[in-house]
Amino acid sequence: MKRNLSPTARLTALVAALSASALVVACGEKEDATVGQQLDRSVEQVQSAGTQVRNDAEQAVNNMKTAGSEAADAIARGAADATITAKVNAALAADDQLKAMDIDVDTTNGRVALIGTAPNTQARERATTLAKAVDGVIDVDNRLTIDAQS
Repeated sequence: MKRNLSPTARLTALVAALSASALVVACGEKEDATVGQQLDRSVEQVQSAGTQVRNDAEQAVNNMKTAGSEAADAIARGAADATITAKVNAALAADDQLKAMDIDVDTTNGRVALIGTAPNTQARERATTLAKAVDGVIDVDNRLTIDAQS
């Protein structure tokens, strides 16, 4: 049965095996077959531990690469969403009917939500049209309500 040991436990076992081998050889025991077998087992354990340590190190490097790539992707998405939000806000501010209105623009993964009030149905629809025209916008969720005072 093969157990998965931590790198520290494998290193400890490796050192113990090497120490035991060195002690057996140093004691000068005459049982060559037993000493040879113990030495062979120790060598196998050292090789196995070395291979496992190398595999663990490779896995750790791969995990770090994946985590770094995912973090970079999240930062890029956030920057793209902030850019979209700024462009939609600028387009709304440039429109005569919408520039004075209080419209919040929230962007997540290219999906824009318009929240607030519009003076009338035409202005509400114009806000959707302006938002959809911005590069990078995937969809627009227009949650604007019509201002009853208009």
